Amino acid sequence: MIPLRYLIGLLLVLLLVGCEKKTAESSPVLLQIDGRTVSLEEFRRQFEKTLPPGHSLSVEETEDLQRSFLVQLIDRELALAEAVRLGVVLAPEELEAMVAEYRRDYPEGAFEEMLAERGVSLADWRRELEEGLLIEKVVRQAAYSDIEVSEEEIAEYYQSHHDEFDRPAQARVRQIVVGDEQEGRTLLEALQAGEDFAFLARNHSLSPDGEDGGDLDFISRGEMPPEFDEAAFSLPVGQLSALVKSDYGYHILLVEERRDALRLSLEQAREQVRDLVLETKQDLAYQQWLQDLRSRAAIEVNWSLL
Repeated sequence: MIPLRYLIGLLLVLLLVGCEKKTAESSPVLLQIDGRTVSLEEFRRQFEKTLPPGHSLSVEETEDLQRSFLVQLIDRELALAEAVRLGVVLAPEELEAMVAEYRRDYPEGAFEEMLAERGVSLADWRRELEEGLLIEKVVRQAAYSDIEVSEEEIAEYYQSHHDEFDRPAQARVRQIVVGDEQEGRTLLEALQAGEDFAFLARNHSLSPDGEDGGDLDFISRGEMPPEFDEAAFSLPVGQLSALVKSDYGYHILLVEERRDALRLSLEQAREQVRDLVLETKQDLAYQQWLQDLRSRAAIEVNWSLL
């Protein structure tokens, strides 16, 4: 898999950037990649879509973001061109499986409404997703295919990074967050009467984890507001909290499990260590692969236009 931060960067570049479109005569050419062009007008239009609504960025901040966006755009186009050169294609069932995964937690029609609010058509979103998945596939095949992690590398990393595997005391917590105290009390009464916590979280919680039934997974002290910590680490397992007020609203907590503090042994940490070593190797391989693509491509950027 592409390291997450790189995949996010690639997916931020919305599709249809215009590399295969004729540049409008009224707009100067900003970028050329092996003869394909992107106009300044088209670049700006796509760049604006990546900015948060109502943003108030300084000129310097905007210029920095534009340059970063342009680099991402170049890397994206190089990766897509390499997929064509190598004959890497995305099977229809691969795309449909990911579409279904994205839509899984949305009621009928809600996904389309979300896209409409963002000014994105379903067809454009599907094309963007398809290109992102194709990029991930070509990177996996072309850059990551020879990467392996040996037992010696796992043991060496573990011995050199002992402190990373000190696990503090943790609690697995579910929460419901609402903005109104009376609503919180009503929900608490419903829970005390036997209503399902996950069901109420999905239907009432303002927090993003509400989609997962309020499941925060395991948390350690200091990760949440102090009021939250006090309740989460004093409640008996299986007991509901009283209504907890924080700057985010009114919380109802349920502690499902606890873990004592410990240092993970090599066996306990093996998969975690392997993933860390693998990610480091993939980061390096991905950068080397991109550098090779850049060295073989004819790229011209008129930086003075930004």
